[in-house]
Amino acid sequence: MALTINHNLLAANTARSLSSSYSALSTSTQRLSSGLRINSASDDAAGLAVREIMRTEVSSLNQGVRNANDAISLIQTADGALGVIDEKLIRMKELAMQAATGTYSSDQRLIIDSEYQAMASEITRIASSTDFNGIHLLNGNLSSSTFNGNGLNSTGKLKVHFGSGNDSAEDYYYIQINTSTASALGVGFGATTSSGRSISTQELAQKSLEALDKAVVSKDKIRASLGALQNRLENTISNLSIQSENVSSSESQISDVDVATEMTNFTEQQVKVQTAVAMLSQANSLGKLALNLIQG
Repeated sequence: MALTINHNLLAANTARSLSSSYSALSTSTQRLSSGLRINSASDDAAGLAVREIMRTEVSSLNQGVRNANDAISLIQTADGALGVIDEKLIRMKELAMQAATGTYSSDQRLIIDSEYQAMASEITRIASSTDFNGIHLLNGNLSSSTFNGNGLNSTGKLKVHFGSGNDSAEDYYYIQINTSTASALGVGFGATTSSGRSISTQELAQKSLEALDKAVVSKDKIRASLGALQNRLENTISNLSIQSENVSSSESQISDVDVATEMTNFTEQQVKVQTAVAMLSQANSLGKLALNLIQG
């Protein structure tokens, strides 16, 4: 290669190598500082697309877990209230048994009946007031098989959405809770039949025994349905958590940087940059050789 003044090709070649090594060093620095192999679409366009899809899915799955946990809290609220109603029904059965025997007078049965009716009123009050986040659970709002989630007060069965799509077989199911007021259970003055309405006479008290047994069974069916649904939701949460964990692991394989490998590459590029800088300094000094020749 000739010694020239107008063009310093050695310096130009060295500068190009320096620019390439410095760019690679910058990329390694960015990856190590962020912990990500893909920081922009230019790093891996296909990988970026897959990663964002996976991140969206993980976010949806985690929200699904929260939705299912909220539904479990709702069920536990309803079940707790039904547990109190259970206590009232037990007391009403005890009072009916007491009034059914012949050792009490009519006036005494009226006194017993007053507590019986108070228990029935309390059952209705509990059923009417039990709510979760403004959603009434036991007053019949959730007893219909028709779903209506619009408006301020949802009516009909309640949809629990936990999947990332909108497939009824995979992504949601419904909570349906029958009415638990005293009249719906067939006890107290609101009962539609004479059985269970009152225990003010021995005959009515005896008839109420069977009505109370039916009320207990009706209440137990509601609790059993809620218990089964809670177990189902807990299994759903377990499955969603496993899915989220596995998708996160896959996303990590695509997106996260291998620190050991990238540190090796960083060191390599750092040495190249330092060498190129030194060589560029030497190449830039070659022009002085031509000046020495001219000066003689």
